[in-house]
Amino acid sequence: MDELQTITIDERKILVKSIDKLKALTGDMFTDEEIRKVSDIILDGVHKDVVRRDGFGLNPIVFSLQTAIILAEEVGLNRASILSILLHDSVASGIYTLEQIQTIFGDDVSHIIRGLIKVNELYSKNPSIETENFRDLLLSFAEDMRVIFIIIADRVNLMRQIKDKGTDEERKKVATEASHLYAPLAHKLGLYLIKSELEDLSLKYLNTEAYYMIKEKLAATKKARDKYISDFIKPIEEKLAAAGLKFHVKGRTKSIHSIWQKMQKQKCKFEGIYDLFAIRIILDSELQKEKQDCWQVFSIVTDMYRPNPKRLRDWLSVPKSNGYESLHITVMGPEGKWVEIQIRTERMDEIAERGLAAHWRYKGVKDSGAKLEEWLKDIRAALETGGTSDEQIVDQFKVDLYSDEVFVFTPKGDLFKLPVGSTVLDFAFLVHTNVGCHCQGGKVNGKNVHIRTKLQSGDQVEILTSAKQMPKRDWLNFAVTSKAKTKIRQSIAEQEMKAISFAKETIERKFKNRKIELDEARMAKLIKRLGYKHTNEFYQAIAEEILDVNTVIERYVEAVERENNAGNEINPLHSAENYVVTAPDDKAQGNKDVLVLDNNVKGIEYTLAKCCNPIYGDDVFGFVTINRGITIHRCDCPNAKRMRENMGYRVIQARWAGKGSGQYPVTLRVVGHDDIGIVNNITSIIDKEKSVLLRGISIQSSEDGLFSGTLTIMIQEQKQLSALIKKIQTVKGVKQVIR
Repeated sequence: MDELQTITIDERKILVKSIDKLKALTGDMFTDEEIRKVSDIILDGVHKDVVRRDGFGLNPIVFSLQTAIILAEEVGLNRASILSILLHDSVASGIYTLEQIQTIFGDDVSHIIRGLIKVNELYSKNPSIETENFRDLLLSFAEDMRVIFIIIADRVNLMRQIKDKGTDEERKKVATEASHLYAPLAHKLGLYLIKSELEDLSLKYLNTEAYYMIKEKLAATKKARDKYISDFIKPIEEKLAAAGLKFHVKGRTKSIHSIWQKMQKQKCKFEGIYDLFAIRIILDSELQKEKQDCWQVFSIVTDMYRPNPKRLRDWLSVPKSNGYESLHITVMGPEGKWVEIQIRTERMDEIAERGLAAHWRYKGVKDSGAKLEEWLKDIRAALETGGTSDEQIVDQFKVDLYSDEVFVFTPKGDLFKLPVGSTVLDFAFLVHTNVGCHCQGGKVNGKNVHIRTKLQSGDQVEILTSAKQMPKRDWLNFAVTSKAKTKIRQSIAEQEMKAISFAKETIERKFKNRKIELDEARMAKLIKRLGYKHTNEFYQAIAEEILDVNTVIERYVEAVERENNAGNEINPLHSAENYVVTAPDDKAQGNKDVLVLDNNVKGIEYTLAKCCNPIYGDDVFGFVTINRGITIHRCDCPNAKRMRENMGYRVIQARWAGKGSGQYPVTLRVVGHDDIGIVNNITSIIDKEKSVLLRGISIQSSEDGLFSGTLTIMIQEQKQLSALIKKIQTVKGVKQVIR
């Protein structure tokens, strides 16, 4: 529990120094009257007992001043944001009301404080960012962009303060949140220095050994690295000076976190990472000559050192959505080492350091905050869409945050920006939702392409549509943007509801035509006997013609006849079905598929995860969701690692018992040579298999003579699936079969 404590002598000293520093940083941002009023409010808090922050024992008044300094010095925010962070604790603790703050300082300040209090209330519930509160947290952020800046500054300050405070578990919790949410947010906003610091500090608390290993090795190699940088830039400086350019050059060592990431990705030791630094050439140029000067430097550098054309990054012509402008080139330096050079102006450098907030400091520079507002709007739309899980939101949120952009054109020459990896389908949804829903292909640079074709910067894209085309579930496998995924899910849900409604009407009509009375309770029992856990799954199977209506009616009539013949007597043998719930012996399950969870508990409701589609015989585990009970995942599920690392407390053991008798959907991806008859050979193998049903097949051919496709089958258990895969692999021309 937080303790009430008065401010200490040391904290008073820090308080005075912090106030003096903040005054120096803000200059004439505040009137004398505002300074007096803020001072009075802060002093009111000092003279009262204060609640220590989290479990780290930090004084909130001192902490807020330190955060305000970060906002002014490292982010560059304005009056309303700085006042909000200074005053929100006084409002949160009840010393002042929002109405009083609004009267004294205006609507803008009270609006931001309201957002900050809302976020803090969420944290008072001790949420993890992977819980349902994460959705509310993002919505709070999306209310006002300045709240994001303030919360990031607050988190940087906290990460700096907790080195020797709190428990190891508390520090790791804060570090995990910084790594998963706040560093990606800083990246999106262009706060690259803060983003790097958050990632480094997260690594320090989460993997202390790796952090200090890299830090020590960087210190040991600093002398040799500095000498190389000096030798490399000396001839460049001479050439630039001779050209009459005003500039300064600095070398920047990669962050500890980025070095660690490269070591993990390349599976090598520290000594195997060669691009440990980058050279930054910063020009003092007039606004109208910025691009001209940057390209002149580019020309001079590439005349001296051989460039790698594949590593050219031009964010001068079209800046990133977060406002980042720079020209990047990698050249071959002395000793055969590749060296990255970043060319930018003083203005661009400040934007790179401070992100979007720095735009507001330059007159005549178009504010790109609207781009971020557009992104926040898309996030909000995804959050408010029903049927989207928190796990999907977290994953898509990170994808959107970290993605760089590609720039494509319409046939009319309009420019659109999408994340790297976006497809023709993503572009179609960006143009308009209806265009996306009816997209059946496209033309890229005049050539017909599939909707899953990935786009490259500079592509000219035309979307081909058909009124008969509707979104399909497999579109989610290659759509990238949150807007496309959200709209696809919405459309599929609408299609499924229409199909279910039609299936219900069909059954009711058939029963009526055959003059059979339809009893809802009896039908519910029949649906369970047929192996469907949810009524909607049953009607979906009817709609997709997986299940025949006449068969259902026959089974229903049989069930009614059995009940009538049995009379009112209860045969004890019929209650054996209930015995499954508590049976300690797996053999007692007969042929029924049963999952045994922690401590041999059986009979608990569960659903099979759609992301990995486990089947009987797979190694599985259970995951306790927020709203959908327990979901069962394969141990090799793509999401398994993330769930175990970030939400291990919600993972439970699970194993199959009994014998496989149910039918499970499995999707196989097949790649092979596009030979005549190969598809028929594959499908004939499936047709010959007992208890295996082919539900769907989709094949696409490519220009290189290969085909790739997906097979959706219904199968009973894992051993049967392994045997089937081996048989398909024996077909001549098949190169790969992947589940």
